[in-house]
Amino acid sequence: MIMSTSDTFLEFISEAVRIVEEAEKKGITLRILGAVAIRLHCPKFRSLFDAMKRAPTDIDLMAYGKDRPLLRSFFTEIGFVPDDRVITLHGYRRHIYRQKEKGIMVDVFFDALEFCHTIKFLGRLELDTPTATLADLLLSKMQIVRLNEKDVKDVIIMFMEHDVGETDEETINAAYIARILSDDWGFYHTFTTNMNKVMEFLKEFMPLKEGERAEVLAKMNKVMNMIEDYPKTLKWKLRAKIGTSRKWYNDVDEYIR
Repeated sequence: MIMSTSDTFLEFISEAVRIVEEAEKKGITLRILGAVAIRLHCPKFRSLFDAMKRAPTDIDLMAYGKDRPLLRSFFTEIGFVPDDRVITLHGYRRHIYRQKEKGIMVDVFFDALEFCHTIKFLGRLELDTPTATLADLLLSKMQIVRLNEKDVKDVIIMFMEHDVGETDEETINAAYIARILSDDWGFYHTFTTNMNKVMEFLKEFMPLKEGERAEVLAKMNKVMNMIEDYPKTLKWKLRAKIGTSRKWYNDVDEYIR
């Protein structure tokens, strides 16, 4: 029987939640990232995700580095096989585990995401469960220099479902985002450039009515205003003078991605 992309996504969500809950029993802190986390956080708009007809490719998780030595035995115990090649080459920053029967790959990152920009998670994983916080999920999407349409849609749906404020409780914590970007001009430039792309795409996002579109746009503008108003560090100001004449992001090896 061939599963629909919606059913596949639900299976990935179920498995991701199971992994987090089983890890908790062992004293291991894991939190879900990526498209699976965003879909899990936005149950009211499941139909919009289904309309994308996008099958998940893997489950992304964030862990603390202190739990790194525990993961191989943990994942083996719950039915996953370690990817020894990745763990040998990149084990300090990430592990990969595979559940071959279900065709599920789990990508575990430690302490930080280090792609186009670095997002640090130390002290952040306890703030929400079973996913990372909405602010961290948004930062994870908006650090992508070459943002694609599915990422744009994920971000729009996040804003449709959640308010913007200064807390991590089912809210996009714009105060935290503004503070992170106030010390890193490169990340600030990528984030705000991407937000402008999302707001432009929003004008033609057909599932939304005009009133809904205006509400989402107001939330996005609130984030942008909080970012602009937050005092910038000297480091940010000095880098801003150089601008885009020097590359402001890291290249991402496709295999590592």
